[in-house]
Amino acid sequence: HVQLVESGGGSVQAGGSLRLSCAASAHISGSVCMGWFRQAPGKEREAVAAIESEGSTSYADSAKGRFTLSKDNAANTLYLQMNSLKPEGTAMYYCAADPFSAGRCGDGWSLISRYVYWGQGTQVTVS
Repeated sequence: HVQLVESGGGSVQAGGSLRLSCAASAHISGSVCMGWFRQAPGKEREAVAAIESEGSTSYADSAKGRFTLSKDNAANTLYLQMNSLKPEGTAMYYCAADPFSAGRCGDGWSLISRYVYWGQGTQVTVS
């Protein structure tokens, strides 16, 4: 079982930056695909970005060029650097892990149902 704890959310003005962190209770350097998702009030949860065990990343179109996903295997921590934030980025942001992927996220990286473990989320508000 993997526990995920997000942090780093907050309130920021449009154009600002935030760095979200996701601390995992177990090793994330192994065969795990990890991702960030967000859910705005009244909307469905959507994928933001994902990272494979060897470090390859995938991004939603809304995140490309502005967000950067990285991880520190030694610290079992995932990071999402978000720059040039927009008001439509206001949402609860969740970290998730798929431990049954042999470390590959692949083309299905945005499929919510594949992610078994989820954090409680961290709120991001952009005004």
